[in-house]
Amino acid sequence: MKAIIFDLGGVLLNLDYSKSIQAFDDLGIENAQELFSQAQQSTLFDDFETGKIDAVSFRLEIQKLIKHQVSDKEIDEAWNSMLLDFPLNRFEFLKKMAQQYRIFLLSNTNEIHMGWFKNYINQLFGENVFFDLFEVAYLSNEMGMRKPHKEIFDHVVAQNNLDPNTTLFIDDSAQHLVGAKAAGLQTVWLEKGQETIEVLNDFLT
Repeated sequence: MKAIIFDLGGVLLNLDYSKSIQAFDDLGIENAQELFSQAQQSTLFDDFETGKIDAVSFRLEIQKLIKHQVSDKEIDEAWNSMLLDFPLNRFEFLKKMAQQYRIFLLSNTNEIHMGWFKNYINQLFGENVFFDLFEVAYLSNEMGMRKPHKEIFDHVVAQNNLDPNTTLFIDDSAQHLVGAKAAGLQTVWLEKGQETIEVLNDFLT
């Protein structure tokens, strides 16, 4: 392998989707599990992750699903509750990988999550230290496309003149590997309970 494309949530940043589902339930959304999960989500979340709607519009749509008035802060906190911690050993591992491979970030994300994450990661490691590790950090809401669609992988490959045969993509969502494989990339599925560092070390050695 000459290049590695990392997913963010679930691979580098720990996530727990159930926390946001429970938080939305607590706010009064009756079918939160059906609207959003790791495996699938409604058009509202897809539109937010591809930048078709902004944070203001997203909150308004969430408010429509709740029978009583809640604040923007309550909505943001519920939505962000899935975002957990970024282990220091993964950061050190990334620095090591950056010395040996071309590394990229490719994340399905949105304005609210990325606002939280940038504040968190800058406090943890310093201003822009995390993002500077990558040649390019690709964020779905800025690109107007998202995983698992083949087009987003084709874009990353073409823009950086990558050889798919020597480029590895790692993600914790199995459905995202479909588009990556269609683009010719090598793939690793990080299954629940597995550690990123161990899985990648095993694959690369």
